[in-house]
Amino acid sequence: IGAAILHYLGEQIPLIYCLETEPQQGEEEQKVEQRLLYPLECFLFGEDPCVGLQKLQQYNSSSSAQQCGRVFKEGETVYSCRDCAIDPTCVLCIECFQKSVHKSHRYKMHASAGGGFCDCGDLEAWKSGPCCSQHDPGTSVTMETDECVMDPGLRERAQMLFHLLLRYMTDMLVWEETYELSEELKVKEDTYFCVLYNDEHHSYDHVIYTLQRALACDQNQAQIYTGRKAVKRGTLSSCQQAKDNIRHNSEHIIQIPLRVEILHTAIMAHQTFALRLGAWFQKIIGYLVGLREVFCQVALEPAADNNQLCLISRLMLHDAKLYKGARKVVHELIFSSLLMDTEFKRQFAMKFTEHYKQLQEDFISDDHQRNISITALSVQIFTVPTLARQLIEEGSVIKVIIDTVMDMMMEHLDSNNRFQFQGHNPDKFFRVQVIFHDLRYILISKPSVWTETLRVKFLEGLRIFLHFLCCMQGMEEVKRQLGQHVEVEPEWEAGLTLQMQLRHILAMFQDWCSSDERVLLLAFQECHRALMSCTNQPFRSEPTDSYMCKQILHARPYKVSEEPVSIHLPISRLLAGVCLCVFQVQLNFTELAEQPLRCVVLAAQVCADMWRRNGLSLVSQVYYYQDVKCRDEMFDKDVIMLQIAASKMDPNHFLMLVLLRFELFDIFNDNSSSKDQWNRLTEEMLYLIIIIAGERYVPGISHVTKEDVTMREVIHLLCIEPMAHSSLVKSLPENESHETGLETVISKVAIFKKPGVSGHGLYELKKECLEEFNPFFYHYSRPQHSKAEEAQKKRRTQEGSDKALRPPVPPPFCPAFSNIVYLLCCDIFIHILKRIFQKAAEDRSNRWTEPMIQRVWLLLFIFCGSQQVGGGNDTDSNTEGLSHNASVSLRCLKCVVSVQSVQDKEKAERKRKAEAAKAHRQKIMAQMSAMQKNFIESNKMLYDNVPESSSQSDTAASVDSFRMDVDLSRVAVGPQQGVCSTDWEAQICILCQEEQEVQAQAPAMVLTACVQRSTVLTQNRGKTLSPKGTYPLFMPPDLAVGTHTGSCGHVMHATCWQKYFEAVQNTTRNRLHAELIIDLENGEYMCPLCKSLCNTVIPLIPVEPSKLNYGRSTPNSGDPFSSRTPPAAPKFSRSITEMLGVCATTVHRVGLQTAPNDLCPYVPVMSWNTCAYTIQATDNMLQEEGKPLFGSLQNRQLSGLKALVQFSAAQRLKSSQAVIQKHFADMLAVLVPVPNVENTPSILEVDFFHLLVTAVDLQPSAVSSAYNHLYLLHLLTMAHMLQVLLASHGKHTHCQSQMQTLKLRAGVTGFCVEGVKRGVLPFLRCAALFFNCLTGVPPPEELSGTTGQYTSDVSIFMYLITLIISIAVFLCVRWCENTAISKALKGEMQIIRYPHKRNRLIDLPEDYSVLLNQASHFKCPNSSDDERKHPTLCLLCGVMLCAQSPCCQEQLNGEEVGACTAHAAICGAGVGMFLRVRECEIVLMASKTRGSPYPAPYLDDYGETDPQLGRGNPLHLCPERYRKLLHMWQQHCILEEIARSLEVLNVMFPFEWQML
Repeated sequence: IGAAILHYLGEQIPLIYCLETEPQQGEEEQKVEQRLLYPLECFLFGEDPCVGLQKLQQYNSSSSAQQCGRVFKEGETVYSCRDCAIDPTCVLCIECFQKSVHKSHRYKMHASAGGGFCDCGDLEAWKSGPCCSQHDPGTSVTMETDECVMDPGLRERAQMLFHLLLRYMTDMLVWEETYELSEELKVKEDTYFCVLYNDEHHSYDHVIYTLQRALACDQNQAQIYTGRKAVKRGTLSSCQQAKDNIRHNSEHIIQIPLRVEILHTAIMAHQTFALRLGAWFQKIIGYLVGLREVFCQVALEPAADNNQLCLISRLMLHDAKLYKGARKVVHELIFSSLLMDTEFKRQFAMKFTEHYKQLQEDFISDDHQRNISITALSVQIFTVPTLARQLIEEGSVIKVIIDTVMDMMMEHLDSNNRFQFQGHNPDKFFRVQVIFHDLRYILISKPSVWTETLRVKFLEGLRIFLHFLCCMQGMEEVKRQLGQHVEVEPEWEAGLTLQMQLRHILAMFQDWCSSDERVLLLAFQECHRALMSCTNQPFRSEPTDSYMCKQILHARPYKVSEEPVSIHLPISRLLAGVCLCVFQVQLNFTELAEQPLRCVVLAAQVCADMWRRNGLSLVSQVYYYQDVKCRDEMFDKDVIMLQIAASKMDPNHFLMLVLLRFELFDIFNDNSSSKDQWNRLTEEMLYLIIIIAGERYVPGISHVTKEDVTMREVIHLLCIEPMAHSSLVKSLPENESHETGLETVISKVAIFKKPGVSGHGLYELKKECLEEFNPFFYHYSRPQHSKAEEAQKKRRTQEGSDKALRPPVPPPFCPAFSNIVYLLCCDIFIHILKRIFQKAAEDRSNRWTEPMIQRVWLLLFIFCGSQQVGGGNDTDSNTEGLSHNASVSLRCLKCVVSVQSVQDKEKAERKRKAEAAKAHRQKIMAQMSAMQKNFIESNKMLYDNVPESSSQSDTAASVDSFRMDVDLSRVAVGPQQGVCSTDWEAQICILCQEEQEVQAQAPAMVLTACVQRSTVLTQNRGKTLSPKGTYPLFMPPDLAVGTHTGSCGHVMHATCWQKYFEAVQNTTRNRLHAELIIDLENGEYMCPLCKSLCNTVIPLIPVEPSKLNYGRSTPNSGDPFSSRTPPAAPKFSRSITEMLGVCATTVHRVGLQTAPNDLCPYVPVMSWNTCAYTIQATDNMLQEEGKPLFGSLQNRQLSGLKALVQFSAAQRLKSSQAVIQKHFADMLAVLVPVPNVENTPSILEVDFFHLLVTAVDLQPSAVSSAYNHLYLLHLLTMAHMLQVLLASHGKHTHCQSQMQTLKLRAGVTGFCVEGVKRGVLPFLRCAALFFNCLTGVPPPEELSGTTGQYTSDVSIFMYLITLIISIAVFLCVRWCENTAISKALKGEMQIIRYPHKRNRLIDLPEDYSVLLNQASHFKCPNSSDDERKHPTLCLLCGVMLCAQSPCCQEQLNGEEVGACTAHAAICGAGVGMFLRVRECEIVLMASKTRGSPYPAPYLDDYGETDPQLGRGNPLHLCPERYRKLLHMWQQHCILEEIARSLEVLNVMFPFEWQML
């Protein structure tokens, strides 16, 4: 049967696959289902597959739940419960997380690297809640149920078919070019494929370039060939030629050629079907647990030939040679089969461990990342606690892992058998380090019960690990450079990186050892033996005797400043950790303390600037030695070893050893003169003694817990300054589970202060915890120590307390370490104190320092604070110790008194000098006072002539009269127009600081401005406008795209601005990536004062005064123009006229996206349009913020609006008369419709405020402006009211005749009057703002209030009277005769409703995981592959886009751009605001080349954003920050924000924003 199946496959597969280079996927898949998979399923079930599946579903209905097993794609969001997960690698997919109990726990979320699967249903992965509601079994049915119900015939057929197909699949995937097909699969056709395999060495562009040259194809065709593709079909010779060409061309770019193979077409077809079989296997074994068991048995069963491996082993060992797509299929098949069952998972783990070394070697030489390597499966098996124990006992997995690492790093061993990484390969070294993750996985859960086998195997692994550490002990020694600076900085990053990788592993080995007493003792012996056997012995000379204070130290001489020293001492530090648990040991502690002491002395000498000639490499090593990333297994362990030695050694001998290594022995012994670094080294030596005697917050050294240690760390961090949660986490050491313990203690010591609209939440230390501050805290760096001391002194000064920073009393030592306090009362210590006090009492101030004295007093405080010297219960010893304490104090008192007398003398001298200076100042002040009086007496007449200030009543009266005049003249339109009271004040140029009045004939003063296209007000998002229709003369009512002009309000002389602009152009061209910040070609620059982005200037034009008195005129008093002579139009100076042209041209160019053209008739129209649109946008912003129309705008906004309105009004004076007349006629054709005039828009197709601004600015002269403005306002308001009525009735009325629209008169009374008010109100508000800026007449005070009803106030302000449609029947009939009205009322044309809908950003969910869930279901519209996608949400319209991916690139103006750039061009007129969901980051875009990241409005519980989901805390929407984004968009500040951001970042390698 097997041969027949293979023969059938051999016939059918070549007829389906690889008939052409680019097959049709749909047709091909249909043929596969019909001709191949359906017959196989029929054979498997013995009947129709549908019938067989129904039976299996009945069997499966009572079976127990299975694991989820969903395989994660790269970038997919996964969740880990911090409360319930066994370790951080236990994760859930988003669907299981949403349905689990962990949603209400403390959880973290992060982006998966790909290659893992969901652990829902795995009982060993969770402390509680292992299953979500979907995978919860709900019953106690066991797995044996499935075995009982499976039909024996089905099992037999499955076993035979699975064996046949899995072997076929394996043979095809591990195929080599030298292999031959079996007889059943051979074909007669002799055609070949030249197959290209992509790798990670060559970039995407390199591959495209190579294919274009080698195959002579275009770029589009070359892009199709990416991946594993057949690039040529033909004879063997033609394919060989293509292969040679590709390899040759690819070697020109990178020395490594592209991988190209020649495969027979039949082989290619069978390999393609083999991959299809992988997905088919997953589907079949998912039907029934019994089928999965059969598959696992077949995959793991030994081959018939003993020399052959099992099928799964063959696939694993060939993994590195497979291409990416094939690897994913194999890995997913393993996930869904072998890793879903406990027993088969154990068998697979044994196979994996057996081949571990070979797999890692293949991975090292591979070019693909670990997430698509078979080695990444280690996290799935090594992290299971029971499985890890079995692998240690049965597979010696610790030994296997460390042997593998050792073999990989043999090349780095020097002649002394120590590692030396100079000239190493960083990529290979990085891949070797990844192996340490597997060792960490194995050790992540320490055993609660030890077996004898486990002890033996663990100690065996420990011995191998110690052998590895021996190669690190003392590696990369450094020697102090004298005379000349080091020429080449030595390699140091590799060694420290290795130390960081081993940090948690060393701690885990210590935890494992401490969990069993027998293992602990044996491990201690092994560590001590390894330390003593190291080839780099700590001494290179014979011991000598050193004498001090009648004490003799027998030790070998060694100087850190003269001999080689290394900071890498892993065995010494591991021994220190083990020693904490082993108390009664008799060792040579002088030798044990030697190397840790050298490290501490090295750090002290570097701090004293003795090693400056060794360069930055040594400074960096010492920095990391004490940094939070390494200190717990480096500096802290050295301190512990020194404390152990101090507790076991004679205190005099220990201090003599410290003095010897600090090279201070001769100085304190009066045998040599002091050198330059004496003071600094003495300070560091005293500091070390403080640490040894005072730092007791280590479990085992004193009776403290890990929580106490963390609490003390947090207190001292917050003593520096209030800190954010993320900063605290970064400053605390993490354990193997990446936990710091911060959450358990932070509420006890600090108060959380929530953030505002910007910034982040901060923790402030509670007042009662300030007493725990120790200024000599040993984890402070030098800058932190200074900042903390300064902050605490400042706080105490503000509180009026004493500035003295007294350290807290440390907790008592454990009995084993109680002897440390004898350091502070031994003879050598007293001798040290005596010498320091003697030097302080001398006249030479360079022999001592204030920090030195501080440290001495602190040591005395620590000693006196210890109530019992030995800490024991022996009364005699205590009494003796206390008496000794008194004698110590008396012996020090003499020196102190002498020092005090010197200080008293200095204090008296300073006091005398201060009093003398004070007397001198008083004398000078008295002389100045006398001279002032003499001057006043001699010039008395001048003071008598100064008039007194007006009385308060006169002032009040004048103010009242002024207010009365103003109240009677606050009319902006009509014959009773008030007088302009707010013309431009004298302006000061921000560049030359000269003041100038704004006058028509004076040199121009200009206002910085930025013109940009906008869709903030659009009622039809996505619509684009073009001048081919009636736009731009008539703005459509949907305001699809407008032109906004904003200003920062800063004024310059036009000549100053021109000089500045030229200078900016000259200097910016030489700046790196300057084009990303400002576009010089389009006239952009940064405001000289506030650095706002600008692209033009607006000339300041004085408000045109009213020269005719209309106060007593009425519209009915005859012709008001008959006896009046029109005044001449104002003439502008040449510079103002030039600036008018500059601004108008910029508005025209930006608004219409066209080339500059001064002669275009639309130049004045675009100026009027930008004036109207900017006013509408300002009113929209005020209504959104709930602010009154007047009185709430900032000065810069008012100045910009006023300048813009006057600029637009001046266009009629600058433009030609013919152009003005043409536009005036077109405008009147809409307001007073004329029959038979084509292309005239209806009143439903124009925006009446734009029309109002155009009509007012088109006035031929200022003579009739007052009347015409009023008439135009009446007419346009009436037309807009009819527009509102028609739009409101459009959805209910279906008129057949234009005259029937007159029936609206009867409907007005029934129509809601409030609806008309609401519809007309925005128009009236904008008109009020416009005429206020145009005429300068101040508004009534009522319009500065915050009430919501403005209609009556605005109407009074405009002198509007109630309009009744019946008196204008003629105009209404004309307006309604337009055919567009009939179409609109029939529903054939879109009608814009009034008032306009205020645009806001889309509504975002409160919980960020909801957005992540949406992104997980996002499917790229143009691609079906599994490559990582970047789902990006447009905040303007809510569309989800596939960003930063070549699959969704589009053509925009002949250029390839990304999906976001193309969308922003339509949705936001080039401006975009996007949320990158998986990165939790806002992207602001403006044009194709500019953009910048911006914090997302989602905060965690600690008030911080989380870009890239780096911390993974739960995120929730902050409404205030989202509102800030809304205001940024509504106020058109996105372009400015991008420019400011880019100015600050100053990037070296720019991001290609157009590809986003």
